Amino acid sequence: MRSDGFLSERQRRFAWLGFLLMASQAPLAARLVDDASWLFAVVVAVVVASVILADDAARRRPQTVEPGEPAE
Repeated sequence: MRSDGFLSERQRRFAWLGFLLMASQAPLAARLVDDASWLFAVVVAVVVASVILADDAARRRPQTVEPGEPAE
């Protein structure tokens, strides 16, 4: 049996939505704005992506059974 990640399904959906919004907003801002403020959107997208990847890794990890507990 696989363990659950640390994000709920709703939080995962919001994380994906945030990632997609930031990833699509960065190129648009880079084209329209002369300064490098668009880089903040890239940094936020990378942080959200790393949280999604960490949650995926936690979900793929097999659930450990402690000694003395019945296996499901």
